[in-house]
Amino acid sequence: MPMQPWFTDAKLGIFIHYGIYAVGGWAESWSFYTGEVSHEQYMKQLDGFTASHYDPEAWAELFARVGAQYAVLTTKHHDGVALWDSAHGDLNVVRHTPAGRDLVSGFADALRERGLKVGLYYSHSDWNHPDYPSIRHVEPGDEHPSPYSHAEPGKEDPAAWERYLAYRDGQVGELVTRLRPDLLWFDGEWERTEEQWRMRELAELILAGNPDTVLNARMLGYGNYATPEQGVPLQVPDGPWELCLTVNDSWSYRPKDRDFKSVRQLVRYFTETIGMGGNLLLGVGPREDGTIPEEQVERVEGLGTWIAKHADAVYGTVAGLPAGHHYGPSTLSADRRTLYLMCFDAPRESISIRGLRNAVRRVTVLGTGTELGHHITGGLDTVPGVTWIDAPAAADLDEYATVLAVELDGELDLYRGTGRD
Repeated sequence: MPMQPWFTDAKLGIFIHYGIYAVGGWAESWSFYTGEVSHEQYMKQLDGFTASHYDPEAWAELFARVGAQYAVLTTKHHDGVALWDSAHGDLNVVRHTPAGRDLVSGFADALRERGLKVGLYYSHSDWNHPDYPSIRHVEPGDEHPSPYSHAEPGKEDPAAWERYLAYRDGQVGELVTRLRPDLLWFDGEWERTEEQWRMRELAELILAGNPDTVLNARMLGYGNYATPEQGVPLQVPDGPWELCLTVNDSWSYRPKDRDFKSVRQLVRYFTETIGMGGNLLLGVGPREDGTIPEEQVERVEGLGTWIAKHADAVYGTVAGLPAGHHYGPSTLSADRRTLYLMCFDAPRESISIRGLRNAVRRVTVLGTGTELGHHITGGLDTVPGVTWIDAPAAADLDEYATVLAVELDGELDLYRGTGRD
């Protein structure tokens, strides 16, 4: 699948899990699936979902201000409750909640007014649809899967499954036709195989309506990029990728979850991700009224302040040095002539780069412009010495991560050998 160039340079996106689950502060969809609450309790949240302070323009202003280039909204989670008035199925917030209106179109319009790309989340699975638990995953697995997701052995109904696929395709088709999203973020794919989902036909439907739509890997064989979740991968995924990560431990609004990541931790996640060539999709969970909790706003803004100060090391860059060349993340300018070294802790004497064949023209502290001395020690024949950069003074250190811009005499040239025998 061809990748749109905007995605690989986006670096930061915002993931919004918004739905009726915010009324009770329960986990999105999973709370009734796993028995945290009864299905009846969960669905009663429809009566309390008002979206009374839902302001997509304020969301878009925040996202743009912190440096995000795209945002993704949960249009329908596994609970099947759509945030728009779909002609396919009756369960949506327009018909069955006090909100009484489409919450997706305004989101898309607000993002585009700010120059942000529009991402829409859609779950393949639907644990409230009567035709969904009509077949079983073809591979051996849980002998007693949830009745919300799978048919009991011997009670499969292929005709019902055909109806479900028509419903899913109808809803996805509406999103594509009405909103022409830049990105579709699918989920729930683990409950069926690629063939059962008919992913090829779904991809064809989407791309026929909007050939520029980016698809995530949860389209199985038809996605454009990988989506590791809640942890920076130790090995770089093949091709484009994105880390989806929560600000606390929850995707949706859960007021009892106070385990918020600090701004310093978010800067680490972000720099480690972009240093490996990925994007960070940072999740926030609005309250049922549509307001984003202050603790989440504060942390997203803190990350945005750091990004604004170090934009040259973020936008227009690619993955930096492989592990072992510098003790921390790094990025590389698009022309491959400037390295950006991230230093989380205050260097005591110097910062080193190993295996650098290039001569260094100049080193400066990004954000202050202070120039730092540098020299090389060691080296033999084809094995380069170590490039040592003088530690910046205390006044040049950033609270969260100091960035050094290392200007090279040409395109980055690294030694990757084993040394002299």
